[in-house]
Amino acid sequence: MKNSSEFEKGVLWLAENLSFDVDVRVNVFECNIRLLGGLISAHFLAKDSRKQLMSNGYNDQLLMLAEDLGLRLLPAFDTPTGIPYAWINLKTGVHPNETTETSTSGCGSLVLEMGALSRLTGNPQFENLALRALRKLWSMRSELNLLGTNLDINTGRWTEYSSGIGAGIDSFYEYLVKAYILFGGEEYWDMFQDAYRAVQQHYRYGSWYHDADMRTGKATYWQFTSLQAFWPGLQVLIGDIAAANATHREFLRLWEMFGIFPERYLLDAGKVHPTERYYPLRPELAESTFFLYQATKDPWYLDVGKKIMNSINVFSRVPGGFASVRDVMTMKLEDHQHSFFLSETCKYLYLLFDDSFLDGENHVFSTEGHLFPVNQSWQQQPRPKILSRLRLFSRQKPIDTSALTSKTCPRLSRGSVESACHIPDTRADHRCVSRSDCGVDATTCAKRSCSFAGYCS
Repeated sequence: MKNSSEFEKGVLWLAENLSFDVDVRVNVFECNIRLLGGLISAHFLAKDSRKQLMSNGYNDQLLMLAEDLGLRLLPAFDTPTGIPYAWINLKTGVHPNETTETSTSGCGSLVLEMGALSRLTGNPQFENLALRALRKLWSMRSELNLLGTNLDINTGRWTEYSSGIGAGIDSFYEYLVKAYILFGGEEYWDMFQDAYRAVQQHYRYGSWYHDADMRTGKATYWQFTSLQAFWPGLQVLIGDIAAANATHREFLRLWEMFGIFPERYLLDAGKVHPTERYYPLRPELAESTFFLYQATKDPWYLDVGKKIMNSINVFSRVPGGFASVRDVMTMKLEDHQHSFFLSETCKYLYLLFDDSFLDGENHVFSTEGHLFPVNQSWQQQPRPKILSRLRLFSRQKPIDTSALTSKTCPRLSRGSVESACHIPDTRADHRCVSRSDCGVDATTCAKRSCSFAGYCS
């Protein structure tokens, strides 16, 4: 937004006022992605002389704060398995009676921030501990290469075998890809390839994803959770544009059904979950829309971005900012705004329409939307192949007419078309009795089928 004076003011305020020497219990995962990641990303920006955000110089104040915070998180990794506690007190460490249960995303999504901190400070301890936890977690996968959602850090045993791509595991997949891009280690890519194939084989049904038992691959819950909406953006990073496009369009239909996302929607029952009816201003649909636009330059995604912005303005805007929606059926609000609304939702929507800030280099976005520049000197191997296949922030000329609105099938078109012909299902909720109730797929131009659950797919 080219407001460098406010950025500089924020950096100086943090340097003078922020201290982590406080007697407070924090979640290790959330502290890592929000606070540690934010400090590291802001440090990169402050050091970037091309952006000229610091008029009076910068002396690594944010990096020093990040290092202090990182050191305070390290005692959480002192466990029999190397998998960290989910909670820690920043002043006193791990409480003797602290819970030993954690989530897959909570212990498997630390390596991006910790790895960056190691490279910036020269202290390998941060990355080594995060990578040890990730390796232990991966060793606990089933024969199907699936992981559960919750586990015990002392015994190394799963406490919840049902899993999917949503809450409790989402960023685990995300960080395998992004750690490979940022650090170049083949180990991350090998893990992701096996995990991705397993997801597509056992969780995917048409363009939707259900939960399944990690031991058998059998479906457990036919449901959409709002965190799943990050998945198309991840698929863009690996070049699976067709699958990303198809799933994104299904998710968008659900958004349009309510005006915003419910936290959980029961696909088999065709209704919102009775207790998880809220929308806390989550960014995932905007995130995937941004990545798909970067990959295709199809202006249809700009229209999607406008829909998302309009919905948030209509349902969530209040005099003091934006409020979370307590119930998508009544649109009653809560007196609360999560930090990720600013760090992710607003950022992805802004960059969707103006990505000039990203010109000149590739970046990795953390799971909290923090920018980490891809630095070749950090690469353990030659620059990752997926980056040569997909330059996300190139100045590719936008397509003038959306293939979606012109109903042009990419398989029949000679032009540069990434979206596709599209005939909507008869019903907005995608329920069907027979195949005649279903439309035409947005990427293959094939007629959609009516599934046994009564949904077009």
